[in-house]
Amino acid sequence: MRKAHLARLAGFCALVATGAAAAPAQPAESFYKGKQITMLIGTAAGGGYDTYARTLARHMPKYIPGNPVIVPKNMPGADGAVEMGSLYNSAPRDGTAFAALTNGIALDPLFGKFNGRFDSLKLGWIGSIGKLMNVCVTWHTSPVKTIEQAQKQQVIVSASGATSNSTMMPRISNALLGTKFKVVTGYTDQDVTLAMERGEVDGVCGLAYTTLKAARPTWFRDHKINVLLQVGMSKFPDLPNVPSAIDLVSKPEDKKTLELILTRQEMGRPFAAPPNVPADRLQILRRAFDATLKDPAFLADAKRLQMEVDPLTGEEVEKLLRTAYAAPKDVVARAAQLIP
Repeated sequence: MRKAHLARLAGFCALVATGAAAAPAQPAESFYKGKQITMLIGTAAGGGYDTYARTLARHMPKYIPGNPVIVPKNMPGADGAVEMGSLYNSAPRDGTAFAALTNGIALDPLFGKFNGRFDSLKLGWIGSIGKLMNVCVTWHTSPVKTIEQAQKQQVIVSASGATSNSTMMPRISNALLGTKFKVVTGYTDQDVTLAMERGEVDGVCGLAYTTLKAARPTWFRDHKINVLLQVGMSKFPDLPNVPSAIDLVSKPEDKKTLELILTRQEMGRPFAAPPNVPADRLQILRRAFDATLKDPAFLADAKRLQMEVDPLTGEEVEKLLRTAYAAPKDVVARAAQLIP
């Protein structure tokens, strides 16, 4: 009788286990219905990343089954590390949290910064709204009007913080292209271009081209600036005669270094979920993100706000990172020396 009882008990447990395994996951619509999704933003309110993130938050919910509310939460500090720490270690992993990250934070551990605090390859990458394609320019009164001239004589350029693009790009150009940019730091983001306009400096190296074109259209119309160089993985169609940094690099090892550095720019304005979010919910967030960036209302808002929309899918961002983290050690070491 004891053996028969144990056999019946084992059969019952197997039936329960089979039923549990076969039970369908909670449908996405019922999971998200009535919920809030927290969107962390790694910069202060009012800046560029904040504008991009909040615009996405207004339009993305209609593409998530159940139409949850996305609530932005600014978490600036330590070049994005405060936000990344919260996302990686504290945020819920059920699909109710994701973050608008700064473009460089995902590669910082590769370059020896924030080692051990997070693993970028374990995050659930959702996508990127736009790439960060940069240009180096001088004011029309400057004697330096071409990149060839900038390789022969000193060019004083304004910059903001030590880790800003306006500091990093001249440094990279000097090391890999032989230019003679002299960087003057300490300007606010707004005063970087004003310093050029006022004649305090010759120019700026490391400006987002599409943003500059939208904000200062008269500079292009009236030929107020000389565009010396474009810095990105690909060239702008409307700058066919402006040389690309990646095309000017002659040594193969230098080109690999620049391509690795430009991965940061290519990622642009990325969004990611914490590690171990259920695969089906990560897919929901990814496809909702993709659909939002094609939405006419979102695109109208983006145009009004002078946002640069050149999207990458979550899968494309993940592929970029995997390629970067597989780079040879000597290339990584060289790139790390050039990034503040």
